[in-house]
Amino acid sequence: MRIVANNTLIRRNRKTATRLFFFSLIILLFGFFVANAPLFGMGEPEDFTSQLYLLGMPLVLVIGFTSTMISVRLTNLWIRQPRPEVVITEALKGAVHKNSALYHYLHFPARHVLIAPQGVFVLITRFQDGKITVKGKRWRVHKGPIGALFTLFRLDGIGNPNLDADQAVSYIRYIIQDYDETIPVQPIIVFVDPRVRLTIEDPVIPVVHADNKLKPNLRDYIKSLPELPQLSGKALEEFIEEFEKATTNDVA
Repeated sequence: MRIVANNTLIRRNRKTATRLFFFSLIILLFGFFVANAPLFGMGEPEDFTSQLYLLGMPLVLVIGFTSTMISVRLTNLWIRQPRPEVVITEALKGAVHKNSALYHYLHFPARHVLIAPQGVFVLITRFQDGKITVKGKRWRVHKGPIGALFTLFRLDGIGNPNLDADQAVSYIRYIIQDYDETIPVQPIIVFVDPRVRLTIEDPVIPVVHADNKLKPNLRDYIKSLPELPQLSGKALEEFIEEFEKATTNDVA
């Protein structure tokens, strides 16, 4: 299986998340020390220029809070373990034809795209753990008040996987329509954290685990699908070649 990842983007976003974390920490500590200046022998607030103090402190807090939220979001997407690109790659090894191709972070909003004899797939990942129920189109995360509060601060809500899948599928269909519009583009929602406990009832989009030890899982699902005549044999190689010409440049 050919694996193409946008490693430049991955490295850059990881560095950005780390730098933003330390920047946020410095800003918040600075605001804390200035706000509590008398406790640290730095003088009374009145010693500072009044307007500077009144305008500066709220600004420091806003900058610190905003950078913290962005840092948390980037950390969830680019640093948090397990990494989607790693577990998806491991799950698909041996599950698809050797001439298949797997792309990571090259076709936003489709973050992960698999082209195999079974079809073209967009893999919508979620990193959440805990108990989650999907029934038809509806998703529910089972958490108490404290858990919901932590979710708010950690920015790890599940969002709308179905909407993300629709947007990703639409984009990939747009890309390949000039080549062969009969090739189906299928979404799969993949949970990468093995600690998640899924209850799945008639989902409109297949929902699987990345971990091959759990059921249902990505590997078994892909292997259970029939191969398409449009992507069999030499046709698969030709389609992948045209797809890459249209959508990717050389990436490291």
